[in-house]
Amino acid sequence: MTEEHLGQEPAPLLPGWLPPEIDQTKPHPARMYDYMLGGKNHFEVDRAAAEVVIKAAPTARAMVRENRAFLGRAVRHLAEAGITQFLDIGTGLPGAGNTGEVARAVHPDARVAYVDYDPIVAVHSRALLAGDEARTTVVLADVRDPKSILDHPQVRDLLDFTQPVAVLMVALLHFVAHDEDVPGIVATFRDALPAGSALVVSHGTDGGQPEVSAAARKGWDKAKSQVVVRDRAEITALFGDFELVDPGVVQLPQWRPDGPVREDWETIWLDGGVAFKR
Repeated sequence: MTEEHLGQEPAPLLPGWLPPEIDQTKPHPARMYDYMLGGKNHFEVDRAAAEVVIKAAPTARAMVRENRAFLGRAVRHLAEAGITQFLDIGTGLPGAGNTGEVARAVHPDARVAYVDYDPIVAVHSRALLAGDEARTTVVLADVRDPKSILDHPQVRDLLDFTQPVAVLMVALLHFVAHDEDVPGIVATFRDALPAGSALVVSHGTDGGQPEVSAAARKGWDKAKSQVVVRDRAEITALFGDFELVDPGVVQLPQWRPDGPVREDWETIWLDGGVAFKR
């Protein structure tokens, strides 16, 4: 199915319709994430895989909720800093508190390009965002090929890369293997951005409990992408020479919380940060 087909096909609005290339035999990270968030866009294979994660790491549901909350706080901070263009890569299935919703609460005309490599994400996103083409586009592409995103006609038509752009890689890069050059991938995006732009990253760690983390990651063994944890130094290095916003790279509940930090913040095995290109 072509991207044009995905964009024009009315069938996603019909109950039970699925694009023919959707594989229901393998769990998918976006659908597992949706299940752990309490969504409805997943299959039995995704639920079973997610339950493996939850059994090994009972705070897994809290981790995905904290990740979504971090996304909201980061986008709001950037919008309040004046950024009106967002490139959200690995967006996952759309839901409340998505990038466009948060950004437009500050800037009603904020533009968002959503990117994911899963056809079902593109289908659902395009169906929900239909009629908002002036401010939104949805692109089917893989972060492992940065140029396919940066040079994509839909991305270029929507976003002006002579003006600041925020690139979001939230709970994305831990699905990219060590031998696939994550530092090089992120550097390609950083280099493409003008001054005043920003980078947002959240990424899984082992939480100081490598055996528990390894057991939880077995939930992704048969998924389309597996989870690779990195430590804080590796995650911080992804920001390159961008200027980190205080408090730097920290566990997500500690990044500019809206209220008191949860007492069990150490059980949230995700680090994240926001940085600007000066």
